[in-house]
Amino acid sequence: MLLQNTLKSFGTYCIFIWRVFSQPDKWSEFFKRYITEVVKLVIDSIPLVIVISIFIGAVCTIQMKLNIMSPLIPIYTVGLATREIILLEFSSSILCLILAGKVGSSITSEIGTMRVTEQIDALEIMGINSANFLVLPKVIAFVTFIPILVILSMFTSLLGGYLITIATGIVSPEIYVYGIQTMFTEWYVWYALIKSLFFAFVISSVSSYFGYHVTGGALQVGKASTNAVVTSSILILLLDVILTNLMLQ
Repeated sequence: MLLQNTLKSFGTYCIFIWRVFSQPDKWSEFFKRYITEVVKLVIDSIPLVIVISIFIGAVCTIQMKLNIMSPLIPIYTVGLATREIILLEFSSSILCLILAGKVGSSITSEIGTMRVTEQIDALEIMGINSANFLVLPKVIAFVTFIPILVILSMFTSLLGGYLITIATGIVSPEIYVYGIQTMFTEWYVWYALIKSLFFAFVISSVSSYFGYHVTGGALQVGKASTNAVVTSSILILLLDVILTNLMLQ
């Protein structure tokens, strides 16, 4: 029964995505909504990304220093290990898990509310492809601008580590910076950016799907938001395993 329901949901999702990626009826309206979604989904997420990244960078630096006790390991490894953690996992995977909660629930609630208040039905009556009209700008906006959030997260995380070295003196700031620069692999940055594109598509499309197919009232909208966040998080972790295996071997 579970497998049958999963396959049914996946089929419905595929049909939904097919409707979403049809050609917009009015490109001018699409670009207008695209700009609105960029502001709502990306620009409004910047403060959250900055605050979380600074503290995560600081915590990673402290943890690395506390766990590198051997005199055989050079002290600049603190900066190096912090950089690798941030580039490989935090600024792509963990950040997108956090954004799945903020952005994903916001998308589901917005579209779900439109569904239960029959605004989507009104669009359909007017002959508008509601899936394309409502969802495509959200998906394109989030996917195209997620690299900016990831790069911002990388910078502010490393900055957080630098600031904690100044504030606590656990490591010399100069040694920390030297560790960040040591054995730098440019591919890790591209790896994080490529992963984030997949994660952004999952967050925006899955959240839109759950909101679009809400039935009932306000209580069901809340349940759909929870289901969207949980499903997006599971898919992000699954994709993380697959992409890591494909891209880092």
